[in-house]
Amino acid sequence: MAKLSAVLVLFLAMTFVSLGTMAGDGVPKPDIPRGKGDRCVRDVDFMRKNHMDLLLHERDLTVHNGIRPAGEALTNCIACHSVKGANAEPITAKDPKHFCRECHDYAAVTIDCFECHASRPQAANKLTLFPIGERVTLSGRVTK
Repeated sequence: MAKLSAVLVLFLAMTFVSLGTMAGDGVPKPDIPRGKGDRCVRDVDFMRKNHMDLLLHERDLTVHNGIRPAGEALTNCIACHSVKGANAEPITAKDPKHFCRECHDYAAVTIDCFECHASRPQAANKLTLFPIGERVTLSGRVTK
């Protein structure tokens, strides 16, 4: 009788566990906005898995070797994947709807890129100061 009870308990436990798995939609997936360009530097699946390696490689080429590859800069990624807020202006990484935050928040991964880099496209006449994120216009005026 005890053996039958143990088997029954095990069967019920496995049934409840499998029901949760079969439901499949228990956790909402992130709503990832599409980029604005025709295509990315690599295919979507590759970028989802390897974008950090590419960013680190580009960083090493630029910082350590002084090579700035055209077309694969972080600023290009930000320009293509910017998301506009209610005011029709690109949002920053402080907003949970930011392209990078959609997945990174879902995966509980911290993004440290934007401690130094701008998290939204910059106007053509503005330069970014390192690392505090203030902007200097060509006339020399400092803005936030």
